[in-house]
Formats: sequence, C-alpha cells, structure tokens
Amino acid sequence: MQVQTASMQDRDGAKPILRASRGLWNFVEVVFADGGYAGKLVAWAKEKTNLALSIVKRPRAMPRFEPLPRRWVVERTFGWLIKNRRLVRDFEQRTDVAETLIRIAATATMLRRIM
Repeated sequence: MQVQTASMQDRDGAKPILRASRGLWNFVEVVFADGGYAGKLVAWAKEKTNLALSIVKRPRAMPRFEPLPRRWVVERTFGWLIKNRRLVRDFEQRTDVAETLIRIAATATMLRRIM
C-alpha cells in the first residue's frame, strides 16, 4: 500500500507500486484496474513487471445499477475503511501518516471479521 499526493497522476503512481508488488507477491499474474489506468500503462506493466493489467470498464448503456466484476471489491474495501472517523475526511498533511492510519483501520477491520 502506498499513499501518494493528489498532484500525482494515477498512471504515474501505479508504476512504483506495480514494481514493488512484484517483489512481494511474485505469484500474482493479473491486476485489475479501472479505466483511469488504461493506455500505455498496460503495455508497460506487461513488459517491465510481467503483470497482466486488466482494465474493468463500465458498459456505456447501463439501464440500472449493477456491480462491475472485481471493481466492487475495491469499493467495499473503501467502505470498510471509511467506517473509521479519522479517514472520513482527508486531514492528513503527510502521506506517511495517512498510510499508517489506513493500516490501522484495515487491521481493525480484519480483527473484527475474524473474531
């Protein structure tokens, strides 16, 4: 997990994360991402990290709400994190503090779910 400044483009911020994830989880073959990561990053991920970046796109004509495959996992995780009051608003001035708070919130969520 890595928190980045809002001034950084998502596609640019994904590169160091994809590189680092390769060393940590070498068994992962496919990474799911939304449309903001489409473009040259898909080819870069395959070439540099040997990861298949699968872009989950929303169909143009959706008559009603339907959860998109694999995307609901991310949205559900955000929902779990936002249950922690400190993460409802982005008040942190340093990204390392934000990362630590997210780790604490994720750990508390996991502990609640296994107990």
